[in-house]
Amino acid sequence: MTEFGTRETYSPTSNDLLLLLTSHHPKNTFTYGTIAQTANDVQDLQNSPAISMGPYLINSEQTELLRSISVYSERGKSREQVRLLYMNAAALGVWRAMGRRIHIIDVQKRPPRSAQLAYGVPFSE
Repeated sequence: MTEFGTRETYSPTSNDLLLLLTSHHPKNTFTYGTIAQTANDVQDLQNSPAISMGPYLINSEQTELLRSISVYSERGKSREQVRLLYMNAAALGVWRAMGRRIHIIDVQKRPPRSAQLAYGVPFSE
């Protein structure tokens, strides 16, 4: 109760709901989604998780997610797939909440060995 006698309500964020839903899935399901970014996508610096995710999490007061976000990156092979981002469920939830384009082309248990950590914490089982 607040000082005015009304009850404060808690509205979960989309990230809270995503983490709740993904926590119920068995360990053998995918943990990383592969997002393909086009040549036009990479022109916008806000489409780089290393640049845009941190400020978004700070402004939305969700910095606790920094301990669970994992984003790997790899160079693509065409104009339609200039950059490949491998995002875990927490990162995908934040990316979606940020209003970023999500074109998932694949899902896998972990990012490939050739991908490099671009933002967040390293992959672990």
